[in-house]
Amino acid sequence: MKSWDPRGCGAAGAGRDADDFPPPRRYSAQPAALPAPARRSSGGGWEGAGPPPSGASGADWKMNNLSFSELCCLFCCPPCPGKIASKLAFLPPDPTYTLMCDESGSRWTLHLSERADWQYSSREKEAIECFMTRTSKGNRIACMFVRCSPNAKYTLLFSHGNAVDLGQMSSFYIGLGSRINCNIFSYDYSGYGASSGKPTEKNLYADIDAAWVALRTRYGIRPENVIIYGQSIGTVPSVDLAARYESAAVILHSPLTSGMRVAFPDTKKTYCFDAFPNIDKISKITSPVLIIHGTEDEVIDFSHGLALFERCQRPVEPLWVEGAGHNDVELYGQYLERLKQFVSHELKNL
Repeated sequence: MKSWDPRGCGAAGAGRDADDFPPPRRYSAQPAALPAPARRSSGGGWEGAGPPPSGASGADWKMNNLSFSELCCLFCCPPCPGKIASKLAFLPPDPTYTLMCDESGSRWTLHLSERADWQYSSREKEAIECFMTRTSKGNRIACMFVRCSPNAKYTLLFSHGNAVDLGQMSSFYIGLGSRINCNIFSYDYSGYGASSGKPTEKNLYADIDAAWVALRTRYGIRPENVIIYGQSIGTVPSVDLAARYESAAVILHSPLTSGMRVAFPDTKKTYCFDAFPNIDKISKITSPVLIIHGTEDEVIDFSHGLALFERCQRPVEPLWVEGAGHNDVELYGQYLERLKQFVSHELKNL
């Protein structure tokens, strides 16, 4: 077998208005029996299924730890959004998996390291199919299809958060998909896991475009059966894709309005050098949008979710989880409750 080197591979080749809704519900804490993805802790270690320790959220967004002068330097020298994004937002972890391909080069096998924190049987791991595909920027990215339910109507195109890769997310995908009766298709951003290249804003958009094409061509899944799901930094490519293509629905989990607004909460407009301008794109989404956000998010303030909700063309009732932070929303029972309601019942009438 030939192994895919995750670090040494270079690039090759080529509704309704928000005002129509009653005040959104705020949910109190109830633990859910759903394993959370392993995440890097603030001390550089790895946390398993439980919520991250205090301070672990710093692994998701570096800009919260920079001084005003450092942020000004990053945003203005030079004023290039792609470089800003690379400096501030991306923290690819050491890979937690490898992909091995057979002699034909067409079949890939997933091998997880201990850090991946796999919580299911080897039989369930057989439901995971992995492969590599190429982006328009020339990078090869790792893709994962998790067949959780044989009769699933919908497939989530899942763009994960920062400081994790497919190895760490795989166990979470199995648990989530089986509970909400959806299959899950995910991918690693350029520079993450087994994907080649470097993480940049432009590569984020090319990465999800390649994943979208692979999902449709390799598995024959139609747009009306795809739910675009983005978490944290993953909401950036998700909003960009959903603003250009219609799908069954869009789910934004702990989303940000823009990079500048995370760094400077009082920012009222989008500057030319701003990165990740979700706030300017979300109004172009014609699919139903569900927004999920913790009210005590210490990384991307709860106000970001509210602002995006107000800009949606077709918002559905959001999920504001009372007391939840940035990395533990999925540990609250209301998370699964809301997703099940949305996927199994509400989408039929939208």
